[in-house]
Amino acid sequence: MIVSRRSLLSAAALAPALPTLAAASGQMAEPAGAPALPARADFAPMPFTYLDSGSTHPTPLAPQATMADYLRYKGRAADAPSFDMDEREKAVMADFAKLVGCDADELCFIQSTTMGEALVIQALDLPRAGGRIVTDALHFFGSFYTYGELGKAGMDVVTLPMTKEGRIDMAAMGAAVNGKTRLVSISAVSTTNGFQHDLKKVCDLAHAHGAYIYADIVHGAGTVPIDLHAAGVDFAAASSYKWLMGDFGLGFLYVRKDLLDKIRRPWWGYHQVASFKPHVFPYDPPGSSVADCDASPDATGHFGMGTTSWSGVILLGHSLPWLNKVGIGAIQAWRQPMVDAVQGELRRRGYEPLTPADQRTPLVAFALKDARAKLGDKMKEAKIRLTISQNRFRVSISVFNDMNDIDRLLAALPKTPPPG
Repeated sequence: MIVSRRSLLSAAALAPALPTLAAASGQMAEPAGAPALPARADFAPMPFTYLDSGSTHPTPLAPQATMADYLRYKGRAADAPSFDMDEREKAVMADFAKLVGCDADELCFIQSTTMGEALVIQALDLPRAGGRIVTDALHFFGSFYTYGELGKAGMDVVTLPMTKEGRIDMAAMGAAVNGKTRLVSISAVSTTNGFQHDLKKVCDLAHAHGAYIYADIVHGAGTVPIDLHAAGVDFAAASSYKWLMGDFGLGFLYVRKDLLDKIRRPWWGYHQVASFKPHVFPYDPPGSSVADCDASPDATGHFGMGTTSWSGVILLGHSLPWLNKVGIGAIQAWRQPMVDAVQGELRRRGYEPLTPADQRTPLVAFALKDARAKLGDKMKEAKIRLTISQNRFRVSISVFNDMNDIDRLLAALPKTPPPG
């Protein structure tokens, strides 16, 4: 049964008023009693119904003035304001740490989630160290190549299948993880169908066998409550251009603090350096080497490399405080009736679900043979944006969506799955 807009609005009326993106960033005052969700006013009017934030999240309006000032600053305009980017980077690190339940010194800026995963593999000296890797079919599909190559290089790679219900079976994982397992690598929330692992259970299983756990949290951070410390996660990574409302080229790598002295440094870069004393330039003190360098003991000191995307930092400087202030639980509660409406109605129509019915993540997926050919033109004509793959489609629901968007989607989709 579809949840009506009236019932959704009635539920929203019971929730306390929350700040807009602009208010959380100090841009403007929040009118008393104004609803926070859906946060449509915080985004530019779109010429289509956007249900594809799991691919790329729209950029909020709030940081646009700051970004314009930054570009004037970078252009060295005479009247440009000053930007202390070191302080902005520290604030972003602190806000992300709060969002995912860790300490800021356990975080490092990286280019992408994939880079973070690759750095973890290098830090664990794989494949040279050998052993087993356990991953699953609901991990990021881009990682299939990575673990396939590690298998060719001699690692024993086990990829657990997705169950008929769209889950990864913990009993199967328990059977796969053994004393030879070096790494268990999963997505906390699957990009394929929104399935959410119980991170604590996975970590406890891995640690019981002496294995490390890596979690891709790109679809978890900003969408579901995450506490990396409480779960016991060893390594995690996320890009910022999805649910964090940042941009391409900037993400986060998390490394549990007590592991930093137990793993190898995967590379060397100047952002790792805490102190630098050269001995080759005029007036330098004498020394036996070109320079004396000491690396910082934190995550950046082990994994940092070079340039950070400052434009990405500016965007996150607005969105992360807003996410923390609104609260992921509140966002999840607002979103769930829309998720349930998509799940319930399309199951009733006979569509083949990929997402378990009890999931509380923003992603809902269905299998449909030749989906791109059958739905691509229909969705374009209806001015609806969602992810349509070769044989499946995925709906992504964010803070600016409401039940009107879901109604438009359900009206545009065929009443029964197209045959063939």
